[in-house]
Amino acid sequence: MFTGIIEELGSVRSVEQRGDNARIVIDAKVVIDGTNHGDSIAVNGVCLTALDLQPDSFAADVSMETLARSTLGSLQPGTPVNLERSVTPATRLGGHIVQGHVDARGQLLAVKDHGESWTVRFGYPKEIARYLVFKGSVAVEGISLTIAALTDDYLEVAIIPKTWEVTNLSSLKIGDGVNLEVDVIGKYVERLLGYQSAQSNS
Repeated sequence: MFTGIIEELGSVRSVEQRGDNARIVIDAKVVIDGTNHGDSIAVNGVCLTALDLQPDSFAADVSMETLARSTLGSLQPGTPVNLERSVTPATRLGGHIVQGHVDARGQLLAVKDHGESWTVRFGYPKEIARYLVFKGSVAVEGISLTIAALTDDYLEVAIIPKTWEVTNLSSLKIGDGVNLEVDVIGKYVERLLGYQSAQSNS
């Protein structure tokens, strides 16, 4: 589990195709500290298992399913990536509960620069629309963000200078894909209500 508060902006060192899967190596330092072989690190919001830990890098195997569902399949050497270690019992939950299980791919549609802040617009697929709410939480590229505007076709978030500086948002180009993870609490509520409805009708 993660909080969506990015700890480090890393960089892809290499991508090696292994059949339908891939192994990526990420240059990083902050998230290496205290991490053991087999621990979880979120890369652009995707929960991966850290392997081959080095003082300045780690590797991770990416399955065919993850490559198909997320944007990790488009990573190239030099691409900046958002990194976060999994939470511990003492971690401050500064964002919201992020599982690292990407629900869908979105697309960067627009960026408006306000000088000391940015409004960023992302398109999203219809299948996740029911989990998005105005002023609710969403993880974009693993970043915990609050939905500042919402339509049937896009959502907007407000970005402060710190987030712009320490994440990959500033390097994205219009049309780029992004990983989206909705708030898991909404999924559980939907499931419980569906179960209760089924029970009452039986």
